[in-house]
Amino acid sequence: MEEKGYTQDGTVNLRRQPVLSSKTGKWKACAFLVGYEAFERMAFYGVASNLVVYLTTQLHEDTVASVRNVNNWSGAVWMTPIFGAYIADSYLGRFWTFTFSSLIYVLGMVLLTLAVSIKFLKPTCSNGVCNKASTSQIAFFYTSLYIIAIGAGGTKPNISTFGADQFDDFDPHEKGLKVSFFNWWMFSSFLGALVATLGLVYIQENLGWGLGYGIPTVGLILSLVIFYMGTPMYRHKVRKTKSPAADFIRVVKAAFANRQHDLPSDPKELHEFPLQHYVDSGKRQVYHTPIFRFLDKGALKEEDKVGNSKRPPCTITQVEGVKLVLAMGMIWLVTLIPSTIWAQVNTLFVKQGTTLDRHLGSTFQLPAASLGSFVTLSMLISVPMYDRYFVPLMRKRTKNPRGITMLQRLGIGFSIQILAIAMAYLVEVKRMQCIKSHNILNPKEVIPMTIFWLLPQYILLGVADVFNAIGLLEFFYDQSPEDMQSLGTTFFTSGIGVGNFLNSFLVTMVDKATSMDGRKSWIGNNLNDSHLDYYYGFLLLISILNLGAFLWASKKYIYKRESNVEAKNEILEMECKPLEVVPLGFQV
Repeated sequence: MEEKGYTQDGTVNLRRQPVLSSKTGKWKACAFLVGYEAFERMAFYGVASNLVVYLTTQLHEDTVASVRNVNNWSGAVWMTPIFGAYIADSYLGRFWTFTFSSLIYVLGMVLLTLAVSIKFLKPTCSNGVCNKASTSQIAFFYTSLYIIAIGAGGTKPNISTFGADQFDDFDPHEKGLKVSFFNWWMFSSFLGALVATLGLVYIQENLGWGLGYGIPTVGLILSLVIFYMGTPMYRHKVRKTKSPAADFIRVVKAAFANRQHDLPSDPKELHEFPLQHYVDSGKRQVYHTPIFRFLDKGALKEEDKVGNSKRPPCTITQVEGVKLVLAMGMIWLVTLIPSTIWAQVNTLFVKQGTTLDRHLGSTFQLPAASLGSFVTLSMLISVPMYDRYFVPLMRKRTKNPRGITMLQRLGIGFSIQILAIAMAYLVEVKRMQCIKSHNILNPKEVIPMTIFWLLPQYILLGVADVFNAIGLLEFFYDQSPEDMQSLGTTFFTSGIGVGNFLNSFLVTMVDKATSMDGRKSWIGNNLNDSHLDYYYGFLLLISILNLGAFLWASKKYIYKRESNVEAKNEILEMECKPLEVVPLGFQV
């Protein structure tokens, strides 16, 4: 097929016919997907960035309840992709799962716009003071939010992996283009977030919530039209395993069934198909690694076992797929605290900003949530610098195509994030000192301290995200078993989701623990009479401890080593460098 100009990785069009490399995929196909991502992120951040303000000013929720509800909804948005990825990998494929889910997403945005626009669906207001929302109004509002979460469950894990599928790993040129894909994919995501945090939050607070939600709804619909315009150029990967999850369960069951048997001293004695099998099938053989050795018992040959089994043993490749999932799970655990830190951007950072002087000139007042745009701006500036300058510079030194390893990238991001929360702690100490010196106790009294004191923590979080957010997405896609790459990226989304739930839990527990026996809560409704600095100090401590756990986990991690089989029956080794320790302390 290569002689006719077809793709070498077996990708097809919607009619399941082989596709020409010159007319499909690559950046010309990704341009349509990137357009969708920018509009979708504008819609999501248009809701998420200012949601805590809507809940407190329009629905009259208290600080802890509003933070908890924002975190719970954000957590759901990032957790539902587990189900969307499973459906894509096992049944519908990425394209059709995305298609059906995007319609649900649009429905949720339309309903949410109605919830804040139609008179009988929102609380009535008089002289700027809103009445408490009725039960039915609250139910309709939150139903709309969680319909969006369900829709995001099918779009989020599949759109980025579908974009990565547009590059042929068997073509050296396209494989080189793919190295930059996730950087520029996230760049478009940041662009959408910037429009939301700069423009939409201002519109919501000054021109109306209905218009502020209606604009991203229309934009989302437009982006879907753009997405489907690119359909003739898209490449679709053919599922090579009926149920990847079934293979996972089978390996675990086989290893448990053979738990009494001894492993051979040489891993080459374990069961594996001949290399020609992988050449013929277009699959990739994954090489044996010395971690989670107990799972190797799932690949014991029949002669190594006592008694007969009705099913053939698992292959080393199948066993290594399970090992990859477990190893990624180990890395996933140490991403939860960084996700908790990120959750502050749309919650406590915003509430903190509402207490400060937000005036620009004598008349214009900056919405507190708009400061989140500096997270996005720092990302937009940092991504091209990272891709065009940092990577080539480090590539010369390390000879690694990525410049630095994926785990090194994460480690740098987590370290910068610690600096961000340390800065947030110091600024909050400064704010508390200002409150004390001016004897401010009224929750609505503005502290004579400009909101731009918060700028460093926002900028540092943006720079950190260039390393850890993009790095995590790339890491979990790259290290996933071949037939589980949609499901693999849900390690990224679920980590953010659990981080939001964890923040919700921490805020609730800290509030209850610190307000016992009539004491002042660290996170009270009146932030001018609370101790948010103590809470930030607590987050700083657990972030430092988590970085130590990450360094330990990264030293234990072994990267996936697999064969890449070209159509010519020529075997190319991918990611097969020997393990070594590099200056930053992580394995290559």
